[in-house]
Amino acid sequence: MKGLMLLRIAVAVILLTHSVFGIFNNGINDFGNLYLNQIGFAPLGVFLAWSIKLSHIAAAVLLLINKYVKPAGFVTIFILVMGIILVHFQEGWFVVGGGRNGVEYNFLLICVLLAIMFPNGLQRKI
Repeated sequence: MKGLMLLRIAVAVILLTHSVFGIFNNGINDFGNLYLNQIGFAPLGVFLAWSIKLSHIAAAVLLLINKYVKPAGFVTIFILVMGIILVHFQEGWFVVGGGRNGVEYNFLLICVLLAIMFPNGLQRKI
């Protein structure tokens, strides 16, 4: 198994599990109603929460089938950066325990997505 394939599968599993469980335990609606709406996104909080989670599911599928990896990566990175700004930054760097904590997890996912999207680094075509 090639390294990038392993990373694509790992990120896909993380995105899927982070999203699918929220569908079945009302976590997505709670995030929209109890967090996003409360910080100023009302009345769009639930819509935004579902959009985020559905985009994670779509990105996971695209990573698994190795199609449209860069667009999926850019959308996911945008969401992760917004998560850092809106949710995780105030908690500091470290992720300890479950729930909402520091930025290190999102930071790692962003770095892994960039490595998947640009396996040879940023190269200028001449």
